[in-house]
Amino acid sequence: MSIAQAQSRDENRDIRAEMDALGVEARAAARVLAASSTEDRRRALKAAASAIRGDEAAILEANARDMTAAEASGLSSALLDRLALDPGRVEAMAAGVEQVAALDDPLGRLLGEWERPNGLRIRRVSVPIGVIGIIYESRPNVTADAGALCLMAGNAAILRGGSESWHSSRAIAAALRAALAETGLPTGCIQPVPTTDRAAVGILLGMDEVLDLIVPRGGRSLIERVLAESRVPVMAHLDGNCHVYVHAGADPEKARDVTFNAKMRRTGICGAAETLLVDDAVTDTLPAILEPLFEAGCEVRGDARVQAMDSRVVAAGDDDWGTEYLDAIISVGVVDGLDAAIAHVNEHGSHHTDSIITEDAAAAERFMEGVDSGIVLHNASTQFADGGEFGMGAEIGISTGKLHARGPVGVEQLTTYKYKVYGNGQVRP
Repeated sequence: MSIAQAQSRDENRDIRAEMDALGVEARAAARVLAASSTEDRRRALKAAASAIRGDEAAILEANARDMTAAEASGLSSALLDRLALDPGRVEAMAAGVEQVAALDDPLGRLLGEWERPNGLRIRRVSVPIGVIGIIYESRPNVTADAGALCLMAGNAAILRGGSESWHSSRAIAAALRAALAETGLPTGCIQPVPTTDRAAVGILLGMDEVLDLIVPRGGRSLIERVLAESRVPVMAHLDGNCHVYVHAGADPEKARDVTFNAKMRRTGICGAAETLLVDDAVTDTLPAILEPLFEAGCEVRGDARVQAMDSRVVAAGDDDWGTEYLDAIISVGVVDGLDAAIAHVNEHGSHHTDSIITEDAAAAERFMEGVDSGIVLHNASTQFADGGEFGMGAEIGISTGKLHARGPVGVEQLTTYKYKVYGNGQVRP
């Protein structure tokens, strides 16, 4: 079915009733998952990885349909890259699901234990959150990552992918649900929203009697809408305005190589560097850092001091310092020392991921302590901002908030806890 056909059919359907039915099924599935064993969930995830591999042709065919429509609509090259699947990316999805299956069970962990003077024994243990709604754009692999992570953490998931990845996401979800049916877990554990109608998002945001958490992953407009409208608690994943700071103690080759990778490895991901800051003490290293970017077709927007070094640099406006380009564009500025770099990042960044390049360990520690971001790195590319690279198997996204979870959101971050209190007839005086 084409997106146009789906939208046409949506005119004759009761979306509210369908969303309510998803919620009822998800809540029932969550109760089953909460009582499931580690082996139950691992078996389902291993079957899901096999199903993704077995359905590779169908997934790629679905993705080709999405790509054709996206190209016709004029989607940018960076967003097309986020949307595109190939055999390697399908295999990476399957391998990521297997990695999640191999993780330690996040449920039932003893987080704390103590005894009160009255003899009560208290234990704090990890438990599932319940039902999680995930709203995301462009990247169809999020369907596999989110479904797998929620399942391993004992949560039912309602997945609302973007219309541009409609066919791809549904094909991947079909593979996951087939694996659930095969291994005896309810297919309600993973449910895609069955419509591209934007009204479904508004309904989802109001399902506070069913959903325990909403996780939005996408552009700023999506996140802002969810934060403004949701009656369900939100784990926000704001934009990735990431920085690389070349400190006075930087090794020039590391600075060049890390900056190039942080910007150009994949420009359309949230961990791509959008701003390069160079210490005034080492501006002589800047031409060598910029040249590979120019050669790769990256547009460099700089402050007056950077412009004076190279005629190819265009002027950076005030808005550039706070912009997530998701494209082959980078803003470059000169800062007067470490404190100025920290202040710039904290003022203009999105609290996502920022890196310092230096051989001065004390300066690196000051930067990592002073920068108020979920991920801070020393002598490493910002493109390591990824749950898989952190050994978490996969991630739903990078949380830029501070409550409950921060940084990559994996299985552990998709749990909460309860208190178990053991007594022997005690009554409160």
